[in-house]
Amino acid sequence: MRLLEREGELAELGDAVRAAAEGRGGVVLVHGEAGIGKSSLVTALREQPPGGSRVLVGACDALSTPRTLGPLRDLIPHVGPRLGGALRAGEREEVFAALHEELSSAPATVLIVEDAHWSDEATLDALRFIARRIEPLPAVLVLTYRDDELDREHPLGRLLGELPSGVRHLALQPLSSAAVGTLAGERGADPVRVYALSRGNPYFVSELVTSADAAQVPRTVVDAVTARLHRLDARTQGRVEQIAVVPSVVGADELARLVPEGSSALAVAEEGGLLTVRPEGVQFRHELTRRAIVDALPASRRIELNARVLEMLLEVGADPGRIVSHAIEAGDVDAVVEWAPTAARDAAVSSAHRQAAAHFRAALAHGERYDTATRADLVEEYAIEAYLLGDEPQAVAAQLEVVALRRELGVVDALGASLRWLSRFEWIAGNRPGAERAAAEASAVLADSRDRGLLALALSNEAQLAMLAHDLPRTIELATRAVALARESGEQRALSHALNNLGTAHLFEDDDEGMRELLEAADIAAAAGFMDDAARAHVNLVWSLLDQYRLDLAERHLEPAMAFSERTEVLGLWTYQQVERGRLHLARARWDEALSAVAGVSEVLPQAQCVALLVIGTVQSRRGDGDSGAAVLAEAKAIAERLGELQRTGPAAAARAEAALLRGDLDEVRAIARPAFDEAVRWADRNLQAELAWLLRRAGEGVDVPDSEHPFAVQARGDWRRAADLWRERGCPYHEASALAESPDIDDLLAALVILDGLGADPLARRVRAALRDRGARSIPRGPRQPTRNNPEGLTERQVDVLRLVADGLTNAQIADRLVLSVRTVDTHVAAVLAKLGVPTRQDAARLAPEVLDRLA
Repeated sequence: MRLLEREGELAELGDAVRAAAEGRGGVVLVHGEAGIGKSSLVTALREQPPGGSRVLVGACDALSTPRTLGPLRDLIPHVGPRLGGALRAGEREEVFAALHEELSSAPATVLIVEDAHWSDEATLDALRFIARRIEPLPAVLVLTYRDDELDREHPLGRLLGELPSGVRHLALQPLSSAAVGTLAGERGADPVRVYALSRGNPYFVSELVTSADAAQVPRTVVDAVTARLHRLDARTQGRVEQIAVVPSVVGADELARLVPEGSSALAVAEEGGLLTVRPEGVQFRHELTRRAIVDALPASRRIELNARVLEMLLEVGADPGRIVSHAIEAGDVDAVVEWAPTAARDAAVSSAHRQAAAHFRAALAHGERYDTATRADLVEEYAIEAYLLGDEPQAVAAQLEVVALRRELGVVDALGASLRWLSRFEWIAGNRPGAERAAAEASAVLADSRDRGLLALALSNEAQLAMLAHDLPRTIELATRAVALARESGEQRALSHALNNLGTAHLFEDDDEGMRELLEAADIAAAAGFMDDAARAHVNLVWSLLDQYRLDLAERHLEPAMAFSERTEVLGLWTYQQVERGRLHLARARWDEALSAVAGVSEVLPQAQCVALLVIGTVQSRRGDGDSGAAVLAEAKAIAERLGELQRTGPAAAARAEAALLRGDLDEVRAIARPAFDEAVRWADRNLQAELAWLLRRAGEGVDVPDSEHPFAVQARGDWRRAADLWRERGCPYHEASALAESPDIDDLLAALVILDGLGADPLARRVRAALRDRGARSIPRGPRQPTRNNPEGLTERQVDVLRLVADGLTNAQIADRLVLSVRTVDTHVAAVLAKLGVPTRQDAARLAPEVLDRLA
């Protein structure tokens, strides 16, 4: 089959490679439906590399659980020793560094990952790392994938949404009827019928015309594939079926065991277009061909063939993930029980948490085959993987089973360690009472343990819970004990963890010693490989600085912290940092950016979701979307009350009280803010006290104000001029305008109005206009035009375009491609659409889209 109507795509690939050779690397996405010709395009590039470039090709396989670093490990024979060694070991940081070095070392390299929709998590992390750093490299990263495999939750979809601007999209289109006619005519097939059946899909065209004769075209592609198979002699059919159950390249060593006669015995199948034979191995010309043959096999035959593959893989010492996949297909429980834990741990080392969890589940499906101690270890490892994936309910359920097994075994240290993990999982899942019970028992169980490092971890866990409840004296007492024990025992994780809690408590007390302690905690954790602990220290540092409105300092720490989290992919804490970015933008009145940062935060992380909803609801309230804002803030309040911690209930009260103040409901302000203020006083939360004191003062109720230079405290003391100056210095224009709005001077009110109109802050702007009228001001600016009656959401034309494409199910990257925008710009538009519609997710926006678009028609 000739490659028709792909000249433009080949030219685009050539341009990308030539640009890379000049030091301008880039990413090319080749995508389309199954059979559209992605692999044929890659083959053409591989056979004729532009400008003598080096082409490296790795392929993802259609295994039930993908191989860890599978497509990158395919490159081992063709790359340098550092990258080869790193890929064999699977240590993620070294893989990243070695891959970057490899792509930097050649004049021009094309790295192709085929069928990226089947990538494992570790591979996607490596691709994300390289894609963000590829611009100065002499390299092109080419990803091929099927559009129809990507739903909103697909891991590859997230990667595509995070790619930098300037990505080249090659969306392959079906062949024209003329091209189909050319191909069909060469084989004597009916071109009209072939086009009607194939709709121009190159793979379908190829199968139909290859299997046709002058009189008949097969009714379906499956018929065409099976007809071609059945034309072979029985022995060759059996060999093809054997290879078909292997969803990857069958290497030379593997082929020698599966087909002892060698590749020459497959010549007829190769000539018939079913297989591609190369020195490095054999594979089907297309995955759809392989799938059609496998699907046509009786179950007993599939089991028999997979059993032979399993035997072969054990002989050659293959990847444990492949062994487990074929063991499951062959129904070989013994092999699953033996190899699934190894495959899981291999994936966990590379931070392929989804694959690790899948392999642990495969092992635990036969949990009765393990002794109690081994089973407890496996369940706990699975629980930790679920936690790292952000699936806290599953982590809690598994860890409860672990604790029961540990009690049965009676090993004190192991029980204490498992109770500590249970406490952490319960807290993340939003069950603080359960977290406190498990934490207290862990410390009690370990009190007499000889392992002082383990006791230090348990005490630090209690300190963390106290810190999260803003019980600062208890936090400092427990964390100080834990630091001493950790230094004495040399337990680095415990030391980092305890310093983290101690530093956060000190920052809560406005003691900058906490910054030094948090940075030391992060450095210790990163050096020891405890990436989640390092990320948590970064989160706590930035969070505290945001509470103090030290925004420049918060941003200076947030950006490298987010780069660290992107590299290490600690998903739950990365989400917290996205929320922190939202808080930062909210403070600076960059409202669309704030909404973009918190868009899509999952309910699986209730602590982060609560703050995300507060950001969304506050933006809506300040913009005048009062009903939507009230509903969102009510949802945040419900989550905060369920979590039961001041760090959630206090900000939720402040946001709701501010919304009531903008509505002019002073009784509601007092009813909401007063209990929260008393609670903030009880727990000595000075930052929260300051904000609530200001709200109560605006509602006519005087309270004791913290003696600090926090802008809210200054404003609460009635010094609006000094507060406005402080807000301006800190880059908070909305708050600056709010302070100026308290001035009796017309000029100050007009200055506030200019800021508010520029921000689109209609509720406060209306109140300032009313104050100006009361003072007899003339020539009061009218302000921006209100949304038209048939567009009450206030969507711009571009946002309407984006809403249509969201409703069609497109990802942000696909929308960017369609509208010729950067992905970051689309992120902002999507977030604005969600805010204006008053919904938290894309799915909700898609559901409302028909009604909204009908109204705008």
